[in-house]
Amino acid sequence: MSRWIDHTIWWHVYPLGFAGAPIRPTPEERALSPRLDRLLPWLDYLIELGANGLALGPIFQSESHGYDTLDFYRIDSRLGDDATFDHLARACQERGIHLMLDGVFNHVGVGHPRFQAALAGNDPAAEAMFRIHRTEAGVHYDDFEGHQALPALNHDAPAVVDRVVDVMCHWLRRGASAWRLDAAYAVKPEFWTQVLPRVRAEFPDTWIVGEVIHGNYPDIVRRSGMDAVTQYELWKAAWSAPLEGNFFELDWCLKRHNDFLASFVPMTFIGNHDVTRIASRIGNDKAALAATILFTVGGIPSIYYGDEQAFQGIKTDREGGDDEVRPAFPDTPAALSPLGEPMRRIHHDLIGLRRRNPWLVNATTTPTQVEARTYVYDVNGREGQRLNVALRLDPSPMADIHAADGTHLLHVGA
Repeated sequence: MSRWIDHTIWWHVYPLGFAGAPIRPTPEERALSPRLDRLLPWLDYLIELGANGLALGPIFQSESHGYDTLDFYRIDSRLGDDATFDHLARACQERGIHLMLDGVFNHVGVGHPRFQAALAGNDPAAEAMFRIHRTEAGVHYDDFEGHQALPALNHDAPAVVDRVVDVMCHWLRRGASAWRLDAAYAVKPEFWTQVLPRVRAEFPDTWIVGEVIHGNYPDIVRRSGMDAVTQYELWKAAWSAPLEGNFFELDWCLKRHNDFLASFVPMTFIGNHDVTRIASRIGNDKAALAATILFTVGGIPSIYYGDEQAFQGIKTDREGGDDEVRPAFPDTPAALSPLGEPMRRIHHDLIGLRRRNPWLVNATTTPTQVEARTYVYDVNGREGQRLNVALRLDPSPMADIHAADGTHLLHVGA
């Protein structure tokens, strides 16, 4: 495939939240509203930050939060319609911004027409797309992690393979460049070997990353044919090591990260729509260290919208517990609070460093000083390039980055 992805830094947005759409809408609130247009004033902000990819959370017609899909071919009416999507895709293309969509192909919403037909029991073709169990006790079906509102698709069914291929190609034809495969860890990798080659036959340059929380990352990539998976191990170490004053954890993680880079380049991040905001979890100063790690190790970096502004938000285990980490954004960047500017500047400077050193995408690390509250490592490129990164928690959290010849390149912190 083309290596455009090696030069891509994603800005990850949860569109329903960003645009202020009602997450649990009344019928009246489902009226057509082109809220995707609210992203347009932010595309130049994305570029000024140094990013060049827009990774969208779910945008297809759904029952509530977007991960309970009702129609894979229709833009959610709370966000707009085909014309609204085409407008955004065209605006991204004009600016050289790659567009990634969220493919929720493990499950659908309970109101999905095909699932309702399957439950009714008079449509064998629909029923084959799910795992329906009819017993004397009633009708049961497989779902996603115990959520009965999310019926799981039957990934052994040829019709499901065909549907996923068609959906992915449909939106790639309309201007998307990449797909995130939601809950890919819940789908056997072999399913994707039936889907992805057919997608790539028409779109050989598309980039496909699977959401994988834990497991044998290289084996999943190899068996599935995906280009990458989400690097949750690095996410965990990037915040917990500075929080606990235990850089030994980061050292262990980066050794594993080096092993991953030998076979694929993972998608790296320190925040997303499913986790507590990094600034809420560890504070701004340590969040800046986490950002330093993100942009100085190998990977395809992703910034969750608002993290670059030190947004706060705590995820809780209750109905609506994700709302706080999926907030609405102002109409324009000019309306942002000036309190977020120091963190935005840190992100801007770190991305600038990465842009000047594009070899960092597949660079590995070598520790040179490992202590509980100090961690120093060399970052090594495939052609002999090198940077040195020093992370320190005392007397206050800070990071320094030097070139191979000792030239000081960047200081992060007080």
